[in-house]
Amino acid sequence: MSGHSKWAGIKHKKAIVDAKRGQTFTKVARELSVAAREGGPDPSSNFRLRLAIQKAREVNMPADNIERAVQRGAGGKEGAQLEEIRYEGYGPHGVAVMVDVLSDNRNRTVAAIRNLFTRSGGSLGETNSVGWMFAQQGVLHVAAGDADPEELALGLLEAVDVGTDGDITVDGDTVVVTVSPADFEAARVAIEAAGHTVESGEVTMNPSTSVALDAKQAAAVLRLLDALEEDDDVQQVYANAEIPDDVLESVG
Repeated sequence: MSGHSKWAGIKHKKAIVDAKRGQTFTKVARELSVAAREGGPDPSSNFRLRLAIQKAREVNMPADNIERAVQRGAGGKEGAQLEEIRYEGYGPHGVAVMVDVLSDNRNRTVAAIRNLFTRSGGSLGETNSVGWMFAQQGVLHVAAGDADPEELALGLLEAVDVGTDGDITVDGDTVVVTVSPADFEAARVAIEAAGHTVESGEVTMNPSTSVALDAKQAAAVLRLLDALEEDDDVQQVYANAEIPDDVLESVG
């Protein structure tokens, strides 16, 4: 399986675990506020806000919470205080890691992120030290349910125009549809029009190459990724690790 698809699967499975953590609502609320600050409170004309609302629904955030977070951002309150920053570096075993944060204190945040990298045996790098390995892509997960995943994938190939940069792969009982960010919404609409349910979808950063890890190495990398995700300022973590399924299933 290609590196980007492998990471897409990892992110999807980790999201199920992470959704159980209390911080999830806080992180989603921050993204809602910043998205509303940047593009306005109307999701029909604000793509980033539409994605944030979809993410909020995927983690079962109440509608009232979503509305409050959007209005905070639109009113220039919480959203105006938060700065978007991306950190890059290497974790254990040469795994490339990128971290997106929303912070109201850059000095506090960089110190915390650097400390986590150092404690893991890795190091925080300069801008684009690993970013060149990643490309922004839209990723949608479609649960096969009672259908055969391979047959579902073939059907989606006919229903969805993934373009030259996209792909459709099978990951267990899930079909992963990868498209360019510009084609993300069209792909979602086409999947649903074909009668299938999009289990989750996001515009993410996928690696062009990946690092295969054994169980011991994967455990060390996951400790870093989990520690980063537990930081209140961290919104997204990306890595080019290939983590064995049995190790990933033991997370949480």
